[in-house]
Amino acid sequence: MTRLAAVALVSVLAVSGCGDGSPAPVDSPEAASSSAAPRAGDSPTAEPTTSPAKAVAPELQPVLAGRPERPDSAAETARFIIAAQRVIHDSESSGELVAAAGHTEQLAYQELSGRPAWDAKVLARVPAALRRVVRDNVAALRAFRSMHPTAHSELADELPVWRVVEPIARRSLRAMYGEAERRYGIDWEYLAAINMVETTFGRIRGTSVAGAQGPMQFIPGTWDMYGEGGDVHDPRDAIMAAARLLRANGFARDKAAALYRYNNSTAYVKGVTLHAEIMRSRPRAFRGYHQWQVYYLTRRGSVWLPTGYASTRPMPVDRYLERHPERLPG
Repeated sequence: MTRLAAVALVSVLAVSGCGDGSPAPVDSPEAASSSAAPRAGDSPTAEPTTSPAKAVAPELQPVLAGRPERPDSAAETARFIIAAQRVIHDSESSGELVAAAGHTEQLAYQELSGRPAWDAKVLARVPAALRRVVRDNVAALRAFRSMHPTAHSELADELPVWRVVEPIARRSLRAMYGEAERRYGIDWEYLAAINMVETTFGRIRGTSVAGAQGPMQFIPGTWDMYGEGGDVHDPRDAIMAAARLLRANGFARDKAAALYRYNNSTAYVKGVTLHAEIMRSRPRAFRGYHQWQVYYLTRRGSVWLPTGYASTRPMPVDRYLERHPERLPG
């Protein structure tokens, strides 16, 4: 795993690269129909649902308006999470609403992950069925955040040389994970969690300082071993290669050890495992995760890099925010 030029935070995750064992930074749905073999627990946990005829929850309105906002209290954080979960777990929700819900829950979890004093208050306000999900999402984000600089002077004052694009459709990705699971015995949820952490499901197009590339961030030497002549930038080829790598590293015997070989960081192992196990117990969580956005941690805070962001040279954060103040959610 290799360190990218700077720290990105979509969920306070880290864009990395598999291969050499050193930690790296990024930020980043329901089990859609696929040919993957069903497993016990794949039915979504029952959740309150919303009727398409009902008004859109006010908590989703800022994202829908293109001006995302962070919750400013524990009570508002709980409301963000509840509103987002209702949409994500409603099979009749439109794609636009699911996208807003995924981004909204991300903002809530990001904010809560940096405010441990809110934990008990938020947990007391969400339904009992959501408490473990909230705890595990926040624990994952805190684990990933621990991999990155903490001193203000060490944070980026420039934005990265990246392109941010729309990810592959959720159902197509789910089918690819399912194929890899059948062929190589790697649980689809773990492949999804790695894909999410590495490049936010392929939203981030960029090469690390060590040359890691593609949606699963392979360095050339590792790709030569597991890529089987494929294209490192092709989602299916990269997912299959990641599955081959995990299998070779003993995933069937010891998931944690295999993940550690993907990135030599116990925090990475913890975060990936937590996200994967959330998807295992609540497959529709993938539906929301697929809509998490790219946020880049800077001295000004976590800056939203939406689809269409593209820079061929490092861009000063202050200059970018002068043009796009709405991309630093308040």
